[in-house]
Amino acid sequence: MSTAVVVGAGPNGLAAGAALARAGVDVTVLEAADEIGGGTRSGEAILPGLLHDHCSAIHPMAVGSGFLQSLDLQRYGLRWRLPEIDCVHPLDDGSAGVLHRSVTDTAVGLGADGRRWRQLFAGPSTAYDTLSEDILGPLLRVPRHPIRLARFGIPALVPATVLARTFTREQTRALFGGVAAHGFRPLHHPLSASIGLGILTAGHRHGWAVAEGGSRRITDALAALIVDLGGKIETGVRVRSVSELPRTDVTVYDLAPSAVADILGDHLPPRIARAYRRFRRGPGAFKVDFAVEGGVPWTAEPARRAGTVHLGGGFAEITANERAINDGHMPARPFVLVGQQYLADPQRSVGDIHPVWSYAHVPYGYTGDATEAITAQIERFAPGFRDRIVGTSVRTTTEFAEHNPNYVGGDIMTGAKTISQLVFGPRPTLNPYDTGLPGHFLCSAATPPGPGAHGMCGAHAAARALAHLRR
Repeated sequence: MSTAVVVGAGPNGLAAGAALARAGVDVTVLEAADEIGGGTRSGEAILPGLLHDHCSAIHPMAVGSGFLQSLDLQRYGLRWRLPEIDCVHPLDDGSAGVLHRSVTDTAVGLGADGRRWRQLFAGPSTAYDTLSEDILGPLLRVPRHPIRLARFGIPALVPATVLARTFTREQTRALFGGVAAHGFRPLHHPLSASIGLGILTAGHRHGWAVAEGGSRRITDALAALIVDLGGKIETGVRVRSVSELPRTDVTVYDLAPSAVADILGDHLPPRIARAYRRFRRGPGAFKVDFAVEGGVPWTAEPARRAGTVHLGGGFAEITANERAINDGHMPARPFVLVGQQYLADPQRSVGDIHPVWSYAHVPYGYTGDATEAITAQIERFAPGFRDRIVGTSVRTTTEFAEHNPNYVGGDIMTGAKTISQLVFGPRPTLNPYDTGLPGHFLCSAATPPGPGAHGMCGAHAAARALAHLRR
């Protein structure tokens, strides 16, 4: 029987382990932390029984992941739950852009922009399960569905600022801009529309789901599958050098490229080692969890029923803020994402005390305290919010990195999504999962298709490892 070691038990490492174990490989997963999960961990951060996700929280890309669906993870306790409304972007005048799972319902609410919204999303969302075979993998390859990919891909190539100009209403521009800002990139850069289009298309097909019982249930289910298939998972094992790894046929790393370069050292081809060490980091996240009595009193009523709320004002304000953080400047009113997972998964609350998840986009390695800025942004669109707070838990950019070494400087995207890194990953190649050292493969969110609990980086790296084993 072939053997494999996976270093790192985040969603991609466990996805790689599950794919290898399902193919009959004897898998051992090594995790440096005392618990598995990486960015999908959850826990009681403020009050006993009040459940918060540590990082990854809302999963429009994971719920529709063909790979995760193929594993039948319901057998291991994974259940998806959907809010009544997927996402709301409130404005200062009390109006809001409202995103429903239904393209039609969303378009109706967007008024004069409804026709354009249908043009962008009706066809791709209907065909998403087929389209995802091309967009959730390396972009430089022969597509399986070239016509569908072209229809989706042409708008994705342009800057988000250009695509936003095709809308006439500020509510629509802000709604689109808030989703596009998930990429942590300046919205005037080419390809900056792509992440927003991908998330919106996936969400219109499958919804902005949460995992019942916390995001940890995703990786708990993957781990249970690996063990069920005969694999092993060891926590508290930090690998610092290739000499510390057991003898094995293949090794897969759910680590940042620089960490792989450190582990492999002189075994790595010099040009690839240089590329891994030059890998560019993106802006950071500063996270505040709130315990809120009675929920957030949003002025825009739809936000009270939404799983996700984006706070950034109008499109121009979002654009200015994303440019600022990429230039190393902290905005006075940063873009803030708010998660109200308890609306879809009520067991996360304790009575009338609800967990409200939030983080702000901040510069890479930001050393200040963004707690007040985040609180003020919520208060801006929900007057009286401060009076309802009964507890907080803060995670700075430094603490993100301490909790998960892949998140250096608070960079929860595991690398800046520049054009080259979005297309190629950490180095220019048609096979971004190959390290250049035979039998060693990279599967972290630094590789295509990038961040999320969809497991596709791990699945693609496992496919390369299996091809190596068959030689």
